[in-house]
Amino acid sequence: MDTFTTLAYDGPGPWILFLPLIWAAVVVGVVTVLRRTVWRGRRGPAAGYGERSPIAILGRRFAAGEIDEDEYWRRLSVLDEQFGRSLKDGTA
Repeated sequence: MDTFTTLAYDGPGPWILFLPLIWAAVVVGVVTVLRRTVWRGRRGPAAGYGERSPIAILGRRFAAGEIDEDEYWRRLSVLDEQFGRSLKDGTA
């Protein structure tokens, strides 16, 4: 019985030093998951359809006559691969 009472008063032991490491791993894991899912969505395909998107800028350059039709379609196909926009609907 004497062994149990002395163990109870020795403190938490060296394993308590791992608790900050465990919490740090949890925080890093949560940030990593959020960066790969939620936060990336803000910069993803939806960002490619705004007024300052590369597709809109390309359309303005074509409308202003800075680039010809062949150049427009070539560059639009590259942007389509990046932003996932479908050209089947005929809009640019």
